Amino acid sequence: MPDRLITIGLTGGIGAGKTTVARILEELGAHVIHADAVGHQVYEPGTAGWQQVVAKFGDDVVGTDGRIDRKKLGQIVFGDPAALTQLNAIVHPLIREEVRRRIDARRAEGFVLPIVVEAAILLEARWTAIVDVVWVVAAPLDEVVRRISVERGLSSGDIRARVAAQLDDAERRRFADVVIENTGSPADLRHQVEGAWKSLIGSERP
Repeated sequence: MPDRLITIGLTGGIGAGKTTVARILEELGAHVIHADAVGHQVYEPGTAGWQQVVAKFGDDVVGTDGRIDRKKLGQIVFGDPAALTQLNAIVHPLIREEVRRRIDARRAEGFVLPIVVEAAILLEARWTAIVDVVWVVAAPLDEVVRRISVERGLSSGDIRARVAAQLDDAERRRFADVVIENTGSPADLRHQVEGAWKSLIGSERP
């Protein structure tokens, strides 16, 4: 058991394997909050996020079901850095507060093992204040390209462009308390994660 309540901020670039690491941590007993899923919920119809997004980007981003059409919204913001900054200024604080609320709620239920906040934008959005330690999952670019091309069918050029648009691993490492090097087999990855987990909470399971 840990001697204090710990929240892990888990981050990494596209294709690094952070979702796999989050799944392993969940199997080990952690409670995982996926910031991307929270992000989809903060501008559901009727929310303050929905109202702010529509006010900023217009009714054209609303689908026939009344929800924000993420594809239409993406077409606006991903080709326009200023528009993306405006969207992030709306959504990131809402996600952060909802993540914090979920952490507090889980603790209020008596959960004492680490809580994991899996967030690709953890560092960019400056969410380190809501976590205790930062874990970075890193992988070589060639391996990232291979994985994403298989999983999503994107071209090498598209993948490399997406990687280039993100914070690079060298910068992420500057903030990391733990770096998980996803360079080998799934068994190697699990071994690293289990080792880091035991170092964090001790070898004894509750």
